[in-house]
Amino acid sequence: QVPLVESGGGLVQAGGSLRLSCAASNAAVGRTFGVKAMGWFRQAPGKGREFVAQIRGISGITFYADSVKGRFTISRDNAKHTVDLQMDSLKSEDTAVYYCATGPRLTRPDDADYWGQGTQVTVSS
Repeated sequence: QVPLVESGGGLVQAGGSLRLSCAASNAAVGRTFGVKAMGWFRQAPGKGREFVAQIRGISGITFYADSVKGRFTISRDNAKHTVDLQMDSLKSEDTAVYYCATGPRLTRPDDADYWGQGTQVTVSS
């Protein structure tokens, strides 16, 4: 069973918006959902996986990559065990597979304890 399940990817024109959602799908993730950080990474073709955004578990403090700051907003619902990524003013360089992750902190891919299967976001120029 995949620990995290993403949804909401798709094709959008540059300047448009998409909202990604991620839900915890097993008990191991659900038990610590409110405590651990939740976040999003992305991987474009031929490139490594890069940090996009995270939201801490207890404090709710958010962090963003410079490339998405001011355009993306991350939020979480601890009662529903979900985390969303609202993406506005999308650019062609945002095209990638987006992965949901959880861990004590999420600044690098190695920080993640669990991953989702990924959802494709394609921005046409």
